[in-house]
Amino acid sequence: MKKKYKKTLMWFEIITIFPEMFQAITDYGVTGKAIKKNIIHINLCNLRNFSKKKYKSIDDRPYGGGSGMLMSFQPLYKAIQHVKSKIKNAIVIYLSPQGTTFKQEKIPELIKRKKIIFVCGRYEGIDQRIIDDQIDEEWSIGDYVLTGGELAGMIIIDSISRFLPGVVHKKESVEKDSFSKYLLDYPHYTRPETIKNMKVPSVLLSGHHDNIRIWRLQESLRKTWIKRPDLLKKKTLTQEEKSLLNDFKKKLKKNN
Repeated sequence: MKKKYKKTLMWFEIITIFPEMFQAITDYGVTGKAIKKNIIHINLCNLRNFSKKKYKSIDDRPYGGGSGMLMSFQPLYKAIQHVKSKIKNAIVIYLSPQGTTFKQEKIPELIKRKKIIFVCGRYEGIDQRIIDDQIDEEWSIGDYVLTGGELAGMIIIDSISRFLPGVVHKKESVEKDSFSKYLLDYPHYTRPETIKNMKVPSVLLSGHHDNIRIWRLQESLRKTWIKRPDLLKKKTLTQEEKSLLNDFKKKLKKNN
């Protein structure tokens, strides 16, 4: 019998001028299915509905001059207050390249919060007084600039949703994801066994489960050491992991 999730586990409120963009996660993929199961709820708040200006514009020129426009204080303030009145005790997050980098290790803490309001900036950003008065945290998804916070919001929602019960069919898939244990994922192969003279590693065809487990662990350690050595500094290696990593380093040194 399938388990039913009667109570919504996570509630996301999005303040944006482009609510249509979020169809990518509300209508498709695991997040779309999670909404149908009532595991997550995503509500889209169109910022333009809070503007009293002609053509519903929500931007204005910055004091002191300079290029670009800023989101106006009043409509954004009203939108945040409106959303806060609907969901109490929510954390308000401004998606900004100046924010703290979002990392997977933050997800368990966010799941405990249950309610998140995302403010998607546009143009050159938002009035600093909004940040000082209304924003709890600023988040970034990397050291680069996007034209708005919508894509960043979708990425974070997708990442959080995967850790909620019932969203991903196999819990094991989430637990073994890259970054879950400060290790990158091992290589994956599927049929056919040989293609363009490239063969699947023989250990994966052996049927020997412990040998396969050891191979996968060593490959994870190898990839992490080569591509993201910073992750290994955060991880307390088991004796087995230390031994496998040392074996790889010896082989690499011998080959060079």
